[in-house]
Amino acid sequence: MTTIFPTDTDRLRETVDFVREQDATTLLPLLLPGLDALELRALVDRCRFAHAAVLIFPPTPAALRTVLADCGLSADAAPQPSVVVRDRLAARHRRDAADLDVHIHRPRVTGPAGTGRSVEVFALTVPPGSDLAPIAAHERARDHEAHVAFEVDRPDPLVLRGMCALLARHGALADGGGYNPHEDGTVLYFTAPAAAKTGYRRIELYAPGDHRDVLATHLDAYRARHSAETLLRLMTGAWTTQALAVFADLRLPDTLHPEAATSTEALAHAVGADPDTLATLLRYLAMLGVVASDRDGHRLTALGALLRADAPDSLRPLALMYGGPFYRSFGALGHTVRTGEPAFDHLFGENHFDHFARHPDLAELFDRSMAASSRMFEPLTAHPAVTAGHTVPRPRTVVDIAGGNGALLGRLLTAHPHLRGVLLERPHVVEAARRTLDTAGLDGRCAYLAGDFADVPPGGDVYVLSRILHDWDDDRCREILRHCARAMHADADLLIVERVLPTDDSPSLATAWDLHMRCNVGGRERRADHYARLLADAGLTLVGRTPLPLEGTVLHARRADTPQPTDN
Repeated sequence: MTTIFPTDTDRLRETVDFVREQDATTLLPLLLPGLDALELRALVDRCRFAHAAVLIFPPTPAALRTVLADCGLSADAAPQPSVVVRDRLAARHRRDAADLDVHIHRPRVTGPAGTGRSVEVFALTVPPGSDLAPIAAHERARDHEAHVAFEVDRPDPLVLRGMCALLARHGALADGGGYNPHEDGTVLYFTAPAAAKTGYRRIELYAPGDHRDVLATHLDAYRARHSAETLLRLMTGAWTTQALAVFADLRLPDTLHPEAATSTEALAHAVGADPDTLATLLRYLAMLGVVASDRDGHRLTALGALLRADAPDSLRPLALMYGGPFYRSFGALGHTVRTGEPAFDHLFGENHFDHFARHPDLAELFDRSMAASSRMFEPLTAHPAVTAGHTVPRPRTVVDIAGGNGALLGRLLTAHPHLRGVLLERPHVVEAARRTLDTAGLDGRCAYLAGDFADVPPGGDVYVLSRILHDWDDDRCREILRHCARAMHADADLLIVERVLPTDDSPSLATAWDLHMRCNVGGRERRADHYARLLADAGLTLVGRTPLPLEGTVLHARRADTPQPTDN
């Protein structure tokens, strides 16, 4: 039997009815059954029932307006961003908060005796096929963000602390919170006690104004309760890496379907696995949102579909690489931290370039894993240095230095028929790149050069170093950049694609990749000003930087003796 969850409209309509019927006097005893009459009066005198909240996932802003209208509500003209719910979702689903554009609508509802209150509607737009779909499915099933809220009248620190203590005395546990600068309000969340007699399991105290001193104490209690669980989840990150690698290696993404469910027994027979253990793996993957499971079997989610072998820009090679040789060398991370030397070299007795060159299967996997992130490259096709060729009479030439299997160069040549290409790579890679570009019908527009960085050819109009400099220490980077500078004519452009470290300690994929590069490759990620210094040492000038998907950046450089345009 398939589990069917209420639609967003049904969930919102139920919330509206609840808000219209309840008030603080009747609702607080349901949430905190142990309250005596004096305690109830103390709370009712200091706060009022303000709203009930629900998180919904419309496919478009227009669909959100339709859902609200179907429930007799109107959308706010200018909804506020939800910092608190956004950050909670990001932490719960291990996503970058910047990817979660959560907004709050607060349509008004009339309660008993004409009292005014609202329904708090958190909305995260999830278009069809979006990789946010697993988040929507998980949240609809569990309703983590559903809560009832009480607004504190004339809040001061003493009143807030007293109310928090009273809720705690009756079994309500600190469950996070935050300060929203967009509306100058402080939110304190609690988990209702197990004895609560309402379907809502979370309580919010909302205090207008900045009360971050009280919030800090509240969050300390929350962290103390969750710190061991949080640490356990962090410790088991390696299990996730291996679960995804095995999922990809068994080609389960290619066997599963996004709509029709497949039983565990049928999957086990198809991929040659033990049914009981496979069922455990699939339960774990369902928790991650990679598959969806019910009594009928298992389906592939949009997130899991990225691991299909035939998916555009499939991430399957990355899963196999991170779960294979790089997983083994990360087990020796301690060697890198103690000595500063790559753990890969220590474990395998040679650097990864030489090791992969001697093992053709690994070399092919590595090149495919590099191409797996090629979705990062799409905006690069519109970079001014690339599109400039439309305005000049002669064909322009793009030189892709250490261009791997030609995935990036292929995108550029396909997007711009006026371009010609040169791919410089190691001899054993050049033939693979030739096959890739020939298959794409680009064989007549691309030349191939087997060699090293010292062989960067002159005559190019655009030179590309895509995820190359992070493989090397500063001295080697300067050497590579000098080879580029010598080859570049006065009007040539150099485009460097890397993940750039933030200037502060804000979360970033570049920070994770910095550790990976040091452990497995012997390189490192860098800040933009660090790259600018390396370029200057080579006679080049950084003239612009542009963000790319997957937290990439394209750094635009030109010769220092050339008049410098700038780009954003």
